[in-house]
Amino acid sequence: MAKYYSKIKNITDDTERAFYNAKHTHFKNCKTKGPKDGESAFKECRDIIIEKCLLDLRYPIWHAHKFNLINSYLTKNCRAPLWYSQNGNIEECNIKGVKTLRECKNITMSNNQINSNEFGWRCQNIISDNDTLTSEYAFFESKNITISNMNFKGKYSFQYVKNMVIENSNFDTKDAFWHTNNVHVKNSYIKGEYLAWYSNNLTLENCIIEGTQPLCYCKNLKLINCKMINCDLAFEYSDVNATINGSVDSIKNPSKGNIIVDDCKELIMSHSTRPLECKVTIKNK
Repeated sequence: MAKYYSKIKNITDDTERAFYNAKHTHFKNCKTKGPKDGESAFKECRDIIIEKCLLDLRYPIWHAHKFNLINSYLTKNCRAPLWYSQNGNIEECNIKGVKTLRECKNITMSNNQINSNEFGWRCQNIISDNDTLTSEYAFFESKNITISNMNFKGKYSFQYVKNMVIENSNFDTKDAFWHTNNVHVKNSYIKGEYLAWYSNNLTLENCIIEGTQPLCYCKNLKLINCKMINCDLAFEYSDVNATINGSVDSIKNPSKGNIIVDDCKELIMSHSTRPLECKVTIKNK
């Protein structure tokens, strides 16, 4: 830790913009909490460390540059805690403030417990490792995202995301990956209805997929060595190349490509509104 950092410890401040424009400062065991209800405690700060702090007031870290948020608690009262900030590190935090991360850049996250609806909107260059996230509309319209070892629960995740890699993660979600572009998911479990409709250039590799009507209206869809559980009416009007282990409940009207599957309980190729040029090979039939 840099020796030139000023030290601020063990204080409580609930005033408006309590630490505005602080530079080269290490805050430890501090609290932004109290009846004055001041907002934007760390707004416009530069090169700061916030460690073991309690943030209980709104909009604390806006327009910050080069920040470390470590082992801190951001309560439900801490609405929209990080907006328009960049070059930050968030680790071992418990975050409950809604709308965490909005239009932020170059953020590294690890070992956090996060419960925040509308998390990560319109962000760029986000790295997440070993985070637990509960959210709706997580990472909406974000790009350049790298995720590993995430446990996720919530609806409408990763809509309109561009350029994302996910590894070794678990997702309990619904309407995930809609309208995504250039996404690669590896060694992960994805449970939820209506997976990845209207996506482009989505690759699922060594994944387990569970839920009704997955992967419809997709372009340039690839499944490599995947397994599908309780998946019916899959691939409707999708351009898909897939190798699937085990059985699929039903496949309906895939448009183009090549699907190889061990077994399919029902193959539906009828009542289509467009040409069907996909080759479906069912090994056990």
